[in-house]
Amino acid sequence: MKGTIFVELLNMAEDAFGEDVVDMVLDKVNLENDGAFTSVGNYPCSDLVRIVTAFSEHSGISAEALQRKFGHWMMDHFSENYGEFFVGKENSFSLLEAIDGEIHVDVKKLYPDAELPVFETERLADKQLKLTYSSPRPLVEFCHGMVEACLDRYDEQAQIERGPATGRSNATEFDIRLNT
Repeated sequence: MKGTIFVELLNMAEDAFGEDVVDMVLDKVNLENDGAFTSVGNYPCSDLVRIVTAFSEHSGISAEALQRKFGHWMMDHFSENYGEFFVGKENSFSLLEAIDGEIHVDVKKLYPDAELPVFETERLADKQLKLTYSSPRPLVEFCHGMVEACLDRYDEQAQIERGPATGRSNATEFDIRLNT
């Protein structure tokens, strides 16, 4: 995984818990790099999971809830630092539909070695979108948080249901239905 994800996770943790707690938690995780991440580096997803688990144990907040919060955090990070990804996207569905065909294409130009998840979308109705998230990484809750943050960004309310994608391993389907 790209280091920018790790850097932002630690920024979120510092914002929530303070720098001293972040240092203490990273010491307990006992990572090979001692928790020194650079935004352009590549690191194993297992380290990210270990860090989230350690913050969960420290805070009493479930790892799933922390991943969702991190999804919200990253949406803010992306909008602040990559505003061009949002140009011309007038609602949450248009942004979600642009992830693979536009946004990830640009990400690959910036980071050719990035291993990105796959986002397939299908518009089932004007107010219903099926999003299939495929990734070998255990970050479905993070993805769910990003979807929620996307809806928040456009001041939209929706019901989100999810389940395993039929006949596909490492894939989750999100059924997103906008409230009228």
